[in-house]
Amino acid sequence: MSGVTRWSALIAVRVLRSQPQRVPRTPISTGNPAGVWDADADVTSPLLARPGAVAAGPPDAGVAAHYGDPYREQRALAAGTANVDLSHRPVVRIAGPDRLDWLHNLTTQHMLALQPQVWTQALILSPHGHVEHHLQLVDDGAVVWAHVEPGTAGALVDYLERMRFMSRVEVADVSAEWAVLHRAGADRLVSRAELPSYDGELAGVWAYEALRVAAHRPRLTVDTDHRTIPNEVGWLGRAVHLDKGCYRGQETVARVYNLGRPPRRLVLLHLDGSDSELPVTGEAVLYDGREVGRVGTAARHHELGPIALALVKRQVPDDAALLAGAVPARIDPAEDDEPASPARAAAAVRGLLPRRR
Repeated sequence: MSGVTRWSALIAVRVLRSQPQRVPRTPISTGNPAGVWDADADVTSPLLARPGAVAAGPPDAGVAAHYGDPYREQRALAAGTANVDLSHRPVVRIAGPDRLDWLHNLTTQHMLALQPQVWTQALILSPHGHVEHHLQLVDDGAVVWAHVEPGTAGALVDYLERMRFMSRVEVADVSAEWAVLHRAGADRLVSRAELPSYDGELAGVWAYEALRVAAHRPRLTVDTDHRTIPNEVGWLGRAVHLDKGCYRGQETVARVYNLGRPPRRLVLLHLDGSDSELPVTGEAVLYDGREVGRVGTAARHHELGPIALALVKRQVPDDAALLAGAVPARIDPAEDDEPASPARAAAAVRGLLPRRR
């Protein structure tokens, strides 16, 4: 067995056995050296000093919810003329010549085929296939840069450090030096020192979140819970490569993909516009008085009106009259975007799939 193969096998065994610790959601550190996480540090973006800026609340505390006109900002963001300040999101740097092979073994994404300067998504799963980390990342030819949900960088860096072994990689939380801006569907990293001098058009995170919800893109810990598997929320094909080798949690993903359907699904809800209040993240979704799911992100879209993402039981009918919290809601009739499984199709023809209840 070659040295590379031996170390790949060792990583795979350790991945299957390791149980990363969970940490509470905390703000990003902007005043500490790389790799240090300080829950009490001030994370206020200098762009909040812009005229009209209104601060966002958790989990987006530290940046602007809007700059005075949320609907205009949505239209500008959709047109690609505005940037969103996402500097509250932690940035993790993975350097070293083994970084892509190493991340290929640890994550759900096919990192070996990743081209420089092309953004992608990757997940880290529990041994049972539950989503623990969601990374939006890019390789610049020398270093992989990833940004993650506020409050999750500490646990992610700890886990990656435990997986290093003899791999030639270096992992650091560099949130104190780097910040994320988003424009026209793409992310970019800028030096945090450059933020105060940025003078371009801005849109707040309310605009970003409204467009994200309309695009049916989930957000970790907001639109998911501790039981979520990638198959339930549309991450197959986007953050999970279906033609790569072993990674922790793959057995669950492959079994559900090939032989069944996930027990829940992420749906887009159209909310009753006559209600002035939006449902709150985590509130129950009710059908005929029974709880059938939970509300994720709710937003006001400049064209669709009030909308929300919700994780509901798969058997809930598309035409069901629902309550999202106290707000009447209906499921958007969009088709299921889960990739088709050739194995499942073959099993269905042979009558090998379990009966639906």
